[in-house]
Amino acid sequence: MTYCVGLKLNRGLVMMSDTRTNAGVDNISVFRKMFLWETEGERSITLMTAGNLATTQAVVSLLSERAKPAEERGQPSILEAPSMFQAARLVGETLREVIAQESGVEGPQADSPFSATLILAGQVRGGEPRLFLIYPEGNFVEASVDTPFFQIGETKYGKPILVRAYDADMSFEDAVKLLMLSFDSTLKANLSVGLPLDLHLYEADSFRHGVIRRIEREDPFFEMISSGWGEALKEAFRRLPSYTLD
Repeated sequence: MTYCVGLKLNRGLVMMSDTRTNAGVDNISVFRKMFLWETEGERSITLMTAGNLATTQAVVSLLSERAKPAEERGQPSILEAPSMFQAARLVGETLREVIAQESGVEGPQADSPFSATLILAGQVRGGEPRLFLIYPEGNFVEASVDTPFFQIGETKYGKPILVRAYDADMSFEDAVKLLMLSFDSTLKANLSVGLPLDLHLYEADSFRHGVIRRIEREDPFFEMISSGWGEALKEAFRRLPSYTLD
């Protein structure tokens, strides 16, 4: 299983992903699910993946191969797409291509064993920071004021805190804290999602990668947030009025 989140803030974009991949309780591995491409001063693009590992690795490999100089490839490049919308189309087409090849069926369905779902985030000079959710069929939707964040993978446990506490004006520091709480709730409820976590903070109009960090298993801040949130919930519960049975 997987858990990845992309937030769109007024300040920029915040992305976090776990790294656990499992094929049963006795076959657990760590694989990166966050990938970045950059032309400094012109664009920064982040992709997060959930679903069949072979499918997502093939998609990332194709995108990276096609990001090479023009004389070394014969396909459109994510580093040459004129906008984030066109980059999302390219990624969606690549995902659909890979699933069709692996399944041997044109027009892949979402319940295919080779299925994958992606979050694409970034900014291309001339446009604003944008955030997309890309489906296995290759189509996609874009984040908006009404839907300012996307989740993929094991989404249900970490969503309530995002819905309640998200604020477009929040700082990067508060956004990271919010995502840590969302991931902590997911980790507590589902053992198939696990640390370390990968983090990328993109500052709007910087056109270069921002803070890139891996949050390891023994990260002291994450441990403090996890234990502090647990105690805060208990205290909030105790302060609520008791139900009357009479």
